[in-house]
Amino acid sequence: MIRFDDPAAGHLPYWLFTVCLPFLWCLAMALARGYDPRIVGLGSDEFRRVFDGAVGLTAGIAILAYATKGDLARGYVLIALPCAAVLDLAARYALRKRLHRQRRRSGVFMRRVIAVGHSDGLTDLITELRRVPHHGLKVVGACLTAGPARSQVGAVPVCGGLERVQSAVSDLAADTVAVLACPELNGTKLRELAWQLEKTGTGLCVAPAVLDVAGPRTTIRPVAGMPLLHVDHPELTGLRWVIKDVFDKVSAAAALLVLAPLMAGIVLAIRRGDGGPAIFRQTRVGKDGRPFMVCKFRTMVVDAEARKAALLTHNDGDGVLFKMRNDPRITPVGAWLRKYSLDELPQLWNVLKGDMSLVGPRPALPAEADLYGDYVRRRLVVKPGITGLWQVSGRSDLPWEEAVRLDLRYVENWSLALDLQILWKTWAAVLKGSGAY
Repeated sequence: MIRFDDPAAGHLPYWLFTVCLPFLWCLAMALARGYDPRIVGLGSDEFRRVFDGAVGLTAGIAILAYATKGDLARGYVLIALPCAAVLDLAARYALRKRLHRQRRRSGVFMRRVIAVGHSDGLTDLITELRRVPHHGLKVVGACLTAGPARSQVGAVPVCGGLERVQSAVSDLAADTVAVLACPELNGTKLRELAWQLEKTGTGLCVAPAVLDVAGPRTTIRPVAGMPLLHVDHPELTGLRWVIKDVFDKVSAAAALLVLAPLMAGIVLAIRRGDGGPAIFRQTRVGKDGRPFMVCKFRTMVVDAEARKAALLTHNDGDGVLFKMRNDPRITPVGAWLRKYSLDELPQLWNVLKGDMSLVGPRPALPAEADLYGDYVRRRLVVKPGITGLWQVSGRSDLPWEEAVRLDLRYVENWSLALDLQILWKTWAAVLKGSGAY
């Protein structure tokens, strides 16, 4: 401010602009709906609104300065507003992490939800919301639209049928009603329910039958008075995938150069352990079912594959995966490498060759891929990744069905922004070391 404040040059009083900037910033965030309680703690949506507000404020100041011929230094605007945006994003990120920790540990700051729908769908919804409490939704009651009378669904009390929604909201002090797709709740009944909830200010959210489809692929367009949900096909080819491929290869090459000393040290540690080879090569199934040779640091004894048959009865995994929490084939050095996912580093070479991506579904063994049904084979339409949603969500602690669902969610909703978000979260997952065995 001191550098730009030169009254002799006829500039605006920058001290006054600096004092007004926080109020202008709050106004811009309010106009961009950056304080909407529904997006607080959601991450990408909240950050996008902060970015939109910052861009809008910058454009508004620039237009106002041009219209009034105000001599506002461009350097000041280019310093003050980006700094305000960075500080706001950093503060919101820290507060979001704190909010998530409090929700997981104490169950506080949660929205109390009455779920409406069929029992099977309600059970899935309750299970998923319990698994991810950081989203801030807690189902405290259920109303069944069809089926036999039940006292509980997913350990949540059943309050009755559709006619009991309003009273359930009152009795259980709920603030949100979540309606799942069901034929019994047509447009007229849903409208009547919305009118009832409007009187008490209770929130209403409707879950469509289409699952695991991200917001950018969906658009609500009114047709003949009906709000139709249009779902775009996922982008599996084109320019964005070329950009992803270039980003992967450039990043992999840079990572190999930076991590070369660490990788050399790991090679020496493995060789000194039992004298066997440091690199383990194994056939995996890549994009469109094409096999390739994956490279990893060896974490097991040399004859690990020969010993596997004797350990099949001790499988701790489910589905088609073989996992053991205390696998006797893992070497001491290998256990440490697995805990921090350092055994995956040679896969950077696979990325450089084009067999893998930095982010993608888990690379499957041929024996696993042979057991895939048509639904699971959908994960093979993209390159496998070194990391992915499965790794940042729990790694081997996840059940097979959940791992598949996360892989399919990535395939259906890929974007470069999602890749960057997963890469960022990978550091926390690796340092935590949980779910790695």
